[in-house]
Amino acid sequence: MAVLGVDGWRGAWVGALMNGRTVTLLALPDVAAVLAVPGVDVIGIDMPIGLPENAARRCDDEARLRLRGLGAGSSVFPTPVRAVLATDDYAEARALSRASTTPPRAPSAQAFQLVKAIRSLDEALGDPPLDHVHEVHPELAFRTLDPRVRDPKVTARGMAQRLAALRRVMDVDDALLSAPLRVPAIDALDACAAAWSARRLADGVAETVGDGAVDRLGRPMRISW
Repeated sequence: MAVLGVDGWRGAWVGALMNGRTVTLLALPDVAAVLAVPGVDVIGIDMPIGLPENAARRCDDEARLRLRGLGAGSSVFPTPVRAVLATDDYAEARALSRASTTPPRAPSAQAFQLVKAIRSLDEALGDPPLDHVHEVHPELAFRTLDPRVRDPKVTARGMAQRLAALRRVMDVDDALLSAPLRVPAIDALDACAAAWSARRLADGVAETVGDGAVDRLGRPMRISW
């Protein structure tokens, strides 16, 4: 059984195709290419799927709470409300968000940078949504693999901690040695963590945060790992 972990990368995507301990890293240009990877049973993608209309998602709050004190609470951005997907202009996005939320809130600049990717994924999932595509979060996966993962992923210590954690469950060094040109190590490791989460989903042993809510398109607002 093959699974795919996916992380956003400069307007494209990095995929980690995992079968047993073997992982193959892929450079995927768009969501259509992600969904077209053959022979995949479960896809774990580090991107919001279920989108709120007027309030924060419970799964974001719960994920942030779990990661607070573990060096990664700030890695969980509040998911933009669906109205924000209508624009690529940050000022307009802030206005749309404030008009939709009570009390009024606006997406951070970091969260707004994800809007194009969120929109492309949202459009590709269809109605009813594809049920083998799941939202995951690499930092939850890393800290479940090894609670000693504490340092930021952009630091030498943080990268070494993540490599050590992944080596327990996959041949990550071989994957990195065969990675497509120019794929950043950080995104590759996050995709590998997403693949491990996809494997746990396929095996029925994944953990999940969220309150069971779905968005207006029937997509679950939950994060699994």
